[in-house]
Amino acid sequence: MSNPLELLSTLAHLYAPYPTLAEIEATAARLQGKVLSTPVWPWQAGELPGRLRPGTEVWLKLELFQLTGTFKLRGALNSILQLDQPARARGVVAASAGNHAMAVAYAARVAGVSARLAMPAGASPARVEACRAWGAQVELLPDVHAAFARADALVEEEGRTMVHPYDGPLIAQGTGTVGLELMRQVASLDAVVVPVGGGGLAAGIAAAVKQINPACRVYGVEPEGADAMTRSFEAGSPQRLERVQTIADSLGAPYALPYSFGVCRRFVDAMVRVSDDALRAAMHALYRDVKLATEPATAASTAALLGPLREELGGKRVALIVCGSNLDAPTFARHLRDAEARAQAVQDA
Repeated sequence: MSNPLELLSTLAHLYAPYPTLAEIEATAARLQGKVLSTPVWPWQAGELPGRLRPGTEVWLKLELFQLTGTFKLRGALNSILQLDQPARARGVVAASAGNHAMAVAYAARVAGVSARLAMPAGASPARVEACRAWGAQVELLPDVHAAFARADALVEEEGRTMVHPYDGPLIAQGTGTVGLELMRQVASLDAVVVPVGGGGLAAGIAAAVKQINPACRVYGVEPEGADAMTRSFEAGSPQRLERVQTIADSLGAPYALPYSFGVCRRFVDAMVRVSDDALRAAMHALYRDVKLATEPATAASTAALLGPLREELGGKRVALIVCGSNLDAPTFARHLRDAEARAQAVQDA
């Protein structure tokens, strides 16, 4: 490695802070009884086994059965539970279009602190109402950028603590408990495939998996139209996207941030991209074979196994992170119709 900048980048990620296994185990103890230990399920029925190389064994980590419907609760609750008393008295704030906002609202209720949420006006009405039902004060802003600006202002004006949607040690410690559970539930995994938005889920899971079994490979998956982490891996530093264009709104982080990027760079073996068509097809496969109604983000790990990772993981014991599902029925049905129409068009061609 002759390039000094490349050498410095490599050293930086090797020595970057990350959640230790002891910290993840302590977080699991802290969250016990407040979050669910979600189940795993072997994908043995339906069409998928016949579409993979012989001997490929697929396990689903069903985090969509978590309270609030996604993994987000683990990081949000871990962040709030560790606030000191003065910070608890001031309360918390978050900016989110949905899943993270729901997690913060629920976590704040559990912890007995007040929560203010800045959400874009285009957020799902069902998600907004869920946040309000859990006691959070919701303010609707014109778009996600205005929502983040308002959340920042509330930190300054009211001294509230920002609960970030995907960056920071407390978030990664929380998401790391998903990996900790998985490694206890399924022995001798060869690979774990994780959807990536901002990287908080992948950072925590990868840190747990690699510290338990360094030989188990971890792959991150992003939509082609929201590939900030993949671009960051390629550039060797956190990158910002000029625009985000994908059906997987939960994976639509417009930039990578230093902490999550550093942990992912250390523990994630490779990043892959999948198209929106592949996400729809994977949603259809999960519904057809396993009867799971997932959002596009959740289907990313399945799309990667059926696509760019099919040959590489052939004959391996693989776990797919099924990270959540908060999608209204009409939108889910539309994605399935689009997947069926696309499959028919390919067949007719």
